[in-house]
Amino acid sequence: MNIWKFAAAIGISTLMLFSTSVGSIAGETHVVEMLNKHPTDKKKRMVYLPAVVYAKPGDTIKFVSKSKGHNVESMKGMLPDGAEKWKSRLSKDFELTLSKPGVYGYRCTPHYGAGMVGLIVVEGDGVKETLETAKKVRTVGRAKRVFKELFAEVEAKLASGS
Repeated sequence: MNIWKFAAAIGISTLMLFSTSVGSIAGETHVVEMLNKHPTDKKKRMVYLPAVVYAKPGDTIKFVSKSKGHNVESMKGMLPDGAEKWKSRLSKDFELTLSKPGVYGYRCTPHYGAGMVGLIVVEGDGVKETLETAKKVRTVGRAKRVFKELFAEVEAKLASGS
């Protein structure tokens, strides 16, 4: 191999390594839509889509206001220890970056009783423990049933190891 081909190969390898490193530091962005009705199941109203987000520490969750009158608010008792609570403004997009592993429960303030709730699962140590803690939080109205379904989905995913 001549010196120029060797230098080019080293340069390309270095660039690829740098690009991969920068991408993993920044984390992935997950988009959650806030909707008045589910696009494919007209029986489901006041929903976050997806209702469960699986993320890694450092990932960003972006809540996009597709229908007016919704927000996103963390739920007391459904956050990992030391995680900061949050609350967005109505009808505004909102982003947060999560670094602590665990289960985060959230709701739409005006539509909580109608079942507009969701979960974020940030992988790492403590996910199962924070899931059990979140399941003990008292919920109301339709949110109680929706959370039960979401918790079952997360449990199944954790059990399967995927």
